[in-house]
Amino acid sequence: MDIFDVVREKEKKKNEPLAKRMSPRNFREYIGQKHILDEGKMLRRAIDSDQLTSIILYGPPGTGKTALSRLIARQTKADFQVLNAVTSGVKDIKEVVANAKDNLGMYSKKTILFIDEIHRFNKSQQDALLPHVEEGLVVLIGATTENPYVEVNRALLSRSTIYSLNRLAQDELKKVLEGALSDRDRGYGQLSVEITQDALNHLTTMPNGDARMALNALELAVLTTSPNGNGTILIDINVAVESIQRRAITYDKAGDNHYDVVSAFIKSMRASKPDAALHYMLRMLMAGEDPRYITRRMMIFAAEDIGLMDPQSLNIATSADYALKNLGLPEAYYPLSQACLYLSTAPKSNACKAALKRAMRDIEKEDIGEIPRFLQDKNYEKPDIGRQEETLYIYPPANDYQTDQEYMPGPLVGKKYYTERED
Repeated sequence: MDIFDVVREKEKKKNEPLAKRMSPRNFREYIGQKHILDEGKMLRRAIDSDQLTSIILYGPPGTGKTALSRLIARQTKADFQVLNAVTSGVKDIKEVVANAKDNLGMYSKKTILFIDEIHRFNKSQQDALLPHVEEGLVVLIGATTENPYVEVNRALLSRSTIYSLNRLAQDELKKVLEGALSDRDRGYGQLSVEITQDALNHLTTMPNGDARMALNALELAVLTTSPNGNGTILIDINVAVESIQRRAITYDKAGDNHYDVVSAFIKSMRASKPDAALHYMLRMLMAGEDPRYITRRMMIFAAEDIGLMDPQSLNIATSADYALKNLGLPEAYYPLSQACLYLSTAPKSNACKAALKRAMRDIEKEDIGEIPRFLQDKNYEKPDIGRQEETLYIYPPANDYQTDQEYMPGPLVGKKYYTERED
């Protein structure tokens, strides 16, 4: 590398986003994930002893999956290769494998292959990589925001250890931003930047544990704020709000988090927790969930979990769906919230659900027999072959709606499906 290459490399790094420039260079600079990286933890021991096997890092965006992978490669002195499961093909994998063979054969150097969005790996990519992961020629580090137990190929899963990464806490995000403000080489330590406590709180609360988003917001705040008369860039709450105006809500309508939030919504209503139910419903709506999906779930809930304890609940849920179709959002937030709170506070009974399941099970698996003749339609002729003497139908309204007649088919006489409350 000549002097011009060095200059170009420095210029390139200077133009990189702050989040890329502030990528940790060692484990002292890495913030968060102590549950897997503290001294003595299994992953840390494997890295320190250079005995790392293939792993999958699973966690929300901005929690340090790529940064951790690069640290591992640096710590283990391995050749670090990066592929993206969406943009890379079998040809790219074969090139990595060929280089890995050369590195191992000529230099006794391992190769770590980092694959971002590994849940998008297709079958041909997996078939090209699997044997080399299995024999240890390539150490695989996969990163995914989706549940690997659901989304990642079973063969790759069985050859990897899965580590979950958590969202960064607010105090951890503050350390990230403070490090960027003080670092003279990669951050803004060479500038006079002053940030108020309110602004710092805003920039570390709104990203919802996403360090990349927090750094992007800080970068925008610094670069778009003119210095005052003293040459100081003052980042106050107004600048912070302009830099990141809306809280990051981690939610994927087709992914794992979707089902977690929906589950929390339903269970909160079932437990008569209106505050929690409203929180989870708004969390879905504000993240872009189809509101009709929510009203459908509320209609099901009204019949399944409330049932005959408050028959009006189904009308409330259905009315919310009708209001949504006629009003649209944001006006429909009101009827949706009304329905959510009503269903949450209504008395609950799953007797309808239990009766339904018992009756369906018998229809599917039991001998259900003939309909008693006195219940059959009398408006058409029936053959009398093999029939016993007919029992007369007792008309309930003529007997104060009381009758001892057995209405169940013969094989099911005595069966009870419905009770007022099911434990």
